[in-house]
Amino acid sequence: MNTRKLVINSLFLAIGAMLHQITPPLFFGMKPDFSLALLFIIMILNDDYKTCMTCGIVVGILSAVTTTFPGGQLPNIIDKFVTTNVMFLLLMPMRNALNNQIKVVLITAIGTIVSGTVFLTSAFMIVGLPTSFRVLFLAVVIPAGVINTVAGSVLYNAINVASKRKVNI
Repeated sequence: MNTRKLVINSLFLAIGAMLHQITPPLFFGMKPDFSLALLFIIMILNDDYKTCMTCGIVVGILSAVTTTFPGGQLPNIIDKFVTTNVMFLLLMPMRNALNNQIKVVLITAIGTIVSGTVFLTSAFMIVGLPTSFRVLFLAVVIPAGVINTVAGSVLYNAINVASKRKVNI
């Protein structure tokens, strides 16, 4: 990996962590995970497994630090690890078949659902859930999937426009 990609990925991770931190709670005190949307953008822009996995683990740690879910630290790390692996495998056949805009929409929607399911399952097994899995899935994961899909598409377009402009310093 070259230094340019390392710096860009680090900036995306930092922006995702900041967005995750400042996003107000929307449903049952839960908030959509914008760092997840930026993780998926990183996965689309980088096709090597090591980079994607490293970024997934970093996003898991950053999400664990900023979580508002009681006892959600370990489930966040598990969730991002599993989600990164699943989405990397799902993304492999799409790499050359679809354009990036369609990939962002598909990967962000599916990935957020996978992430939410893994998070709720691991939280249920480790610390328990404040209400039923079904209620949390329908009230938190599905709306977060919609919000992350829209946010991921907007963020990708902003990144795409910014990357085409050259800054002379």
